[in-house]
Amino acid sequence: MKSGKKFLEKQKLVDRGKLYSPEEAVNLVKQTARAKFDETVELAMKLGVEVKKNPSIRGTVDLPAGSGKTKKIAVICNPAQQEEAKAAGAEVVGGKELIEEIKKGFLAFDVLIVTPDMMGEVGKLGKILGPKGLMPNPKSGTVTTEIGKAVKDFKGGKVEFKMDKGGALHMVLGKVSFSPEDLLKNFKSALVAINHARPSGFKGNLIQTATISTTMGPGIKVDFRKFLEEV
Repeated sequence: MKSGKKFLEKQKLVDRGKLYSPEEAVNLVKQTARAKFDETVELAMKLGVEVKKNPSIRGTVDLPAGSGKTKKIAVICNPAQQEEAKAAGAEVVGGKELIEEIKKGFLAFDVLIVTPDMMGEVGKLGKILGPKGLMPNPKSGTVTTEIGKAVKDFKGGKVEFKMDKGGALHMVLGKVSFSPEDLLKNFKSALVAINHARPSGFKGNLIQTATISTTMGPGIKVDFRKFLEEV
């Protein structure tokens, strides 16, 4: 009950019929946090594509202020590149033996990076990795020959985004502890990256709505169109 009262109190801060400027939204989202822990700030978008007629919109964005989350990186590559992966900060590194471990249920990592020569075997793990959102893909930068760079990028603030089957997209923007300026930088970078991921030949507005919220807070609708017109 106490938690419900807190939510209602925070909800009163947000005018659900208003479109807030990005600057207003990032300041307001910090005020709506109600948990004792450092809540994640999330971005939710509705995309204006017909899901059945368009391939899944996906890609990555480098958040200037980072994501605020510590990611555990796993790398599957040939022995010659394994030291490079470890030196870059990957926690789990291996080759065919790691593939076998994943087949047995090992999924103690947040991002899986693979070299192209290993994708033939990793591709067979689709039923295991796919539902967890861990399947490597060239568009997300997780299938690459530049293993060291990829590990450092994901450690440093690179975040994946992917449209779901309902035409919506969700991603992390940062933490409540971030300054409004840092949240704004991350929001703008995400907006540009997602808008640029539009399918070939697509006309019209890709992004229909954008809402930001904390993990446990109310959604704040953002008026993003003026910003997109300026970039």
